Amino acid sequence: MLVSDFYHLTYCTNIHPGENWEVTFKNLQKHVPAIKNKISEKKDFGLGLRLSNTASAELGLGQKLKDFKDWLHKNGIYVFTMNGFPYGNFHGERVKDNVHQPDWGTRARLQYTQRLFEQLVYLLPDSVSGGISTSPISYKHWHATEEEKHKVMRSGAQNMIKIAEQLYQLEKETGKYLHLDIEPEPDGLLENSNEVVDFYAKYLIPLGLKTLGENLSLDKEEAEKCIKRYLTVCYDICHFSLAFEEPKETFAKFADNGIQIGKIQISAALKILAEGKDIGSIWRRLKDFDEPTYLHQVTEREGEQVRTYADLPIVIDKKNDFKELRAHFHVPIFLESFDVLNSTQDHIVKTLELLNVDPVCNHLEIETYTWEVLPKSLKIPISESIAREINWLKEKL
Repeated sequence: MLVSDFYHLTYCTNIHPGENWEVTFKNLQKHVPAIKNKISEKKDFGLGLRLSNTASAELGLGQKLKDFKDWLHKNGIYVFTMNGFPYGNFHGERVKDNVHQPDWGTRARLQYTQRLFEQLVYLLPDSVSGGISTSPISYKHWHATEEEKHKVMRSGAQNMIKIAEQLYQLEKETGKYLHLDIEPEPDGLLENSNEVVDFYAKYLIPLGLKTLGENLSLDKEEAEKCIKRYLTVCYDICHFSLAFEEPKETFAKFADNGIQIGKIQISAALKILAEGKDIGSIWRRLKDFDEPTYLHQVTEREGEQVRTYADLPIVIDKKNDFKELRAHFHVPIFLESFDVLNSTQDHIVKTLELLNVDPVCNHLEIETYTWEVLPKSLKIPISESIAREINWLKEKL
């Protein structure tokens, strides 16, 4: 929905199961109109749509895409952003590092993303820009050597440049501006702002200048502008808090390097503080968040460096002394603390304060996809929980 006459605010539908189009559409029909009526009864409601590869392929068959657009219009709903990170099933089975499959070094990831953009440009209202968030190239632990990492970074950049070329052509043909929002996260090949800046400088720009110069007849200055216009960053607040980065410094670094933020995902991580707490209670409470579906990387700052543990059970088993840990488990954004644990809600507040001064991005998407695996003590009915998160954020804006 449009908030403050500027921000398109929504939630990501990856919170709902959607392994194929039939299941996806049934869940959208069940939940979205009810949520809209709770928080945006009289205004159009923007949606952050998540489609698996299977659901997207099936949506492209026959009249389904037109029928879906008609359903959206009838219910006062519009799609302005999509989540193209998880390619396969995202619920009810082990996901873990498979969320990065296939990575950006593959043709499958490229074709999936190209199809999503063809569908988004069809669904997108004329007066609204559109974006799709995507994976941070690949999963770091799949590549044992620097040479292997370089190879997939290079092939990933080449495929992303093909997306930039697609979006350049789509804007010429339709007048609609769309962007690919690259989403850093712990143990991704891109997991912090320095790695993002290096990826642009060492891969996207050098490769893109040549490719876009040849294919679109752009000079070097025009080609670089094209890359930075269509390839942007998804600033997931949870993920950057896990990197122990302050929003003010990260925003400034991106601005200094001409890198745009295309989408801000409003999300909170677990924050575990030792001072003044019963450590035994902390370890017992953390076990409630140790579940087998998703990766829950844990980070710890050691001097100027950030150490990443690949998953929560590693930390629970070690039980090392610590001052502060942060865990990649998206918790409801309206919670600052619960029992002996805290959240990184303060990073959300800091980000919103920055937006009040410099609104660098108008796509805001709440992404608390863990509802099914949250501890029972944190669960309220799903539509209620989503509405509460949206209303909390609206108040903060």
